[in-house]
Amino acid sequence: MESSRQDLLRLLAHKSFRLGEFKLSSGGTSDYYIDCRTTTLDAKGSRLTGEVFFDEIRQQGWKPQAIGGLTMGADPIVVAVAVVSGELDGFLVRKAEKQHGTGQRIEGYRQKGARVVIVDDVCTTGASTVQAIEAAREFGFEIVGVMCLVEREEAKGRPSVEKAAAGAPFISVFTASDVRAEHVLQMDDTAPAIFAVAAKCEVCGRAAVTNVPGNRCEAHRV
Repeated sequence: MESSRQDLLRLLAHKSFRLGEFKLSSGGTSDYYIDCRTTTLDAKGSRLTGEVFFDEIRQQGWKPQAIGGLTMGADPIVVAVAVVSGELDGFLVRKAEKQHGTGQRIEGYRQKGARVVIVDDVCTTGASTVQAIEAAREFGFEIVGVMCLVEREEAKGRPSVEKAAAGAPFISVFTASDVRAEHVLQMDDTAPAIFAVAAKCEVCGRAAVTNVPGNRCEAHRV
């Protein structure tokens, strides 16, 4: 499944990662933004997401009966894993109980005592993941694992998630650093070559043939 994992990383870097100046839902700012839904709702991205999450769940040996998470970041992940696995049911956690009908907060799979995995797309402060964990446990699910597609390490959400998970392992498929590195690599691969004029290689002093990323001769070009 390594190919699926690498393909998913490439797609995230291409479709979901942006450099710039962005305000985050936590109130902070960042020089990058990740919108995983442009990947998890992509036709190919949905399949890859389902394959990678289901493969990790099997490797962990959790043996859950269902997976779920807080709407709406978790929604496409839940559906993708359910479809790809052909055996795991899905449930969605509302941000608040609905004010009509049965008034339930958990939608979909609702077997109390069932072993479940909580999923999310991006873990920043971990607030949405924690909310899903608390709602699932309050309903009566047994949480055996927690997963997110991308973990933003600088926001330090992991301790909050691990505390709420109370012993259930928390696994991130990728870190933001993984996605950023792949994004930069893709940018380098698509950048047009800029040829040096009357310049010498900064490594050996011979005639340079490019100045990307620096003045380099044919032997020392990247």
